[in-house]
Amino acid sequence: MTDSLLLALPLLSILLTMAWLRWRAATAALLAIAIALSVAWWRYPQNSSGLFLSLLPGSAAEAGLMSLTILWIIFAALAIHMLQQRSGALASIQQQLARLHPDPKVSALFISWFFSLFMEGAAGFGTSAALTAPFLVSAGFGRVQAVILALFGHAVGVMFGAVGTPVLAQATITGFAPAALAQASVLFAVPGIFILPLAMTRTLSVRNPGLALLTGFSFFVPFAALAWWTGPELPTLVGALAGALIFTLITRIWPTAFTPGNNVPLGIEMKWRPYAPYLVLICLVLITRLQPDLREALQSFIWQWQWGEFEASMQPAYHPGTLLFISFIMTAVIQQQQLRNVMHAIRQAALRLLPVAIALLLMLFLSRLMVHTGLIIDLGYALASASGVSWVVWAALVGLIGTFITGSATASNVLFSEFQMAAADQATVARLPMLGAQNYGAALGNMVCPHNIIAAGATVQLKGMEGQVLRATLPVALLLVACGGVIALLLTRLAF
Repeated sequence: MTDSLLLALPLLSILLTMAWLRWRAATAALLAIAIALSVAWWRYPQNSSGLFLSLLPGSAAEAGLMSLTILWIIFAALAIHMLQQRSGALASIQQQLARLHPDPKVSALFISWFFSLFMEGAAGFGTSAALTAPFLVSAGFGRVQAVILALFGHAVGVMFGAVGTPVLAQATITGFAPAALAQASVLFAVPGIFILPLAMTRTLSVRNPGLALLTGFSFFVPFAALAWWTGPELPTLVGALAGALIFTLITRIWPTAFTPGNNVPLGIEMKWRPYAPYLVLICLVLITRLQPDLREALQSFIWQWQWGEFEASMQPAYHPGTLLFISFIMTAVIQQQQLRNVMHAIRQAALRLLPVAIALLLMLFLSRLMVHTGLIIDLGYALASASGVSWVVWAALVGLIGTFITGSATASNVLFSEFQMAAADQATVARLPMLGAQNYGAALGNMVCPHNIIAAGATVQLKGMEGQVLRATLPVALLLVACGGVIALLLTRLAF
């Protein structure tokens, strides 16, 4: 247990300084980096020379290149938001939503849940929060509140991410069929589809648990059916679209039961031009993700850097940031925007990137340092050894830790799926429930990962208030991890 605490010190310092001491993300990252270096120096003295000759520069280079891939998403999302705001398109969308869901809090719940989930299933990689948070701020909600809602809203969908990416990566590593892994994962989503909407309604000060349950239920039915019968590619994407339709129809049929006062006739005039960036993005995502030949062609164009064990890569033609920027350009054409409006949006987006770049770089440097020194994988093994057979209860926590460090559910699955299978064998339990718990925990990690909080906050100029977001999302994430532990324990016992 002492070993586990020592290895966890960099993570604990992030939680303490950001969530409780309210430090800025960059300052918290600097302290965590110093602690990680000290722990690595003490634990691996035989590698002390390599720590400074290769690990530090290699990790820094990886972090720098990874930062650029994330900043490209943020920049394009910000450019869309700035153009929409300057042209009045956002105000038009808000007026139409007010006709569809007259209560602005219900509109916010609708956007932060269904829109976030759709964008997660379509593009992933931070796109959902980057588009949702500024939209909510424009609707009059606070910046911290908007980021919290965006992070809550997309978390369950991360289990299958952008067209099944986290599970497909897990299948490649473990040898299990994607469909089997999807079935092993979907049962873990049950607590999330109830607890997360409740947390969101509480954040919005909406005292209507029925509305929260309807929100979660509307998404979960198509989500679970698709995951169980078709595999990991479509549950989040199609589940969000179908869920939005179910939610809207039910609230229109029984308006007073869920949204008092929502009795405006459904037949309203919809103007499509304000929705241009989102409609174009949906078309681009569906074409590039669901057309196998085109997808393979776009993925074959790779920018890659490698130095020994250190590497970073990007698929620029397939990258969500590129799709977002194409959507931005096409929106300007469709809406017949003046050139000065387009340039203003680009300039404002670029200016907003500067403050967040340093914090993002430092957090990613900490991530790569902990991965390459072996601290993160050693922490997983130390926890398993200390827990023994009861490790099953803590399996989801490892998935969360992996995402907390790497900023990606897919990376967490790559990092820990083989470890989860080894732990399952050691505890003589079934492997599939452990892998489901891993995928579930990795998805929840997106709510508390500093990288994601920083990226989402950058779109609304959060300016050092990241700790407030972490204080709100951490208890919910830990509660859901605990629920996942109980589910994992039940499933492993039923499997024998």
